[in-house]
Amino acid sequence: MKCESAQQKIALLVYGELPDHEVPALEQHFAGCGACRDELEAVRALQQAMTRARREEPSMSLLAQARMKLEEALDTMPPSRWLVRVTQSIQAGLATLGRAPVAASAVLALGLIAGSFAGYHMAEGSARPATVQQAVATQLGATPTGNVPIQVASVMSIVRDPHSENVQVEYDRLVPESMRGSLDDPQIRQLLLMGMENGINPGVQQNSVSLLAEECRAGHACSDGPIRRALLVALCYDKSAQVRLKALNGLEPYVAEDVRVRDSVLEALMHDPDAAVRSRAIELLQPVQADSSVREVLHTVASDDVNPHIRTVSREVLDQMPEIQ
Repeated sequence: MKCESAQQKIALLVYGELPDHEVPALEQHFAGCGACRDELEAVRALQQAMTRARREEPSMSLLAQARMKLEEALDTMPPSRWLVRVTQSIQAGLATLGRAPVAASAVLALGLIAGSFAGYHMAEGSARPATVQQAVATQLGATPTGNVPIQVASVMSIVRDPHSENVQVEYDRLVPESMRGSLDDPQIRQLLLMGMENGINPGVQQNSVSLLAEECRAGHACSDGPIRRALLVALCYDKSAQVRLKALNGLEPYVAEDVRVRDSVLEALMHDPDAAVRSRAIELLQPVQADSSVREVLHTVASDDVNPHIRTVSREVLDQMPEIQ
């Protein structure tokens, strides 16, 4: 047996995965090869050290961030070319099979295949337009003269009628246009979603987030879908503290029922740079204070947050929680 072949089988031997009929030949090689014996001892020492090492659990903020990024990646995965994605995932996993124990390799391969197919089916099921602009064009239909879809360039302004559900949205096509309708109108909602992406006019962006957040808090058809996802993205990534705070308020009804929302609120409590956002996050988490993740984050914030008020409020919430038996 050559050294190259022997060293490829050392890990399998140490982890008890090497077939019995191959063990005698490998041991015979070790008897006459000092370099391979040293390699064997090094792998055994590493395995023993890993066994004794303390297992570190991922933080709640890392889990929340990972869940959000996974959700966004699955939402944006195109329904086509899924076979290419499956092939790439399998090829990337197969590259590690020669260095891993057989049982772990089998689990890895099955996980890659199952994950790839699950991602494909989720993307195929959602099948949403790739951009908000495309969604708006689809929802708004055709021009009065024929079959040419309306192409919306940007939302110019949003004005709500006092004491009513009606809003007037001015949007730019080839020339500025406007649409008037209820906040429950799907076309108005699509324009408001587009307004949330407005990087030119902060007022339009804040108005859009505020109106959609109010609709969600009032329970108007925000049980799931693009509006809730848009608020989650705004809470996690928008640069404006006012926008993040409005998005947080809109997500309040769903903290108890939606794990994604709860994880995003925990992420905001741990890492949002604005004290008002973190303080509001504590208020939203009180109905789910029995959740172990919520308790852990509150303990961390109560001891580590840079803001004394946030630390005090977190301790007060913890003191009011019943002890877990």
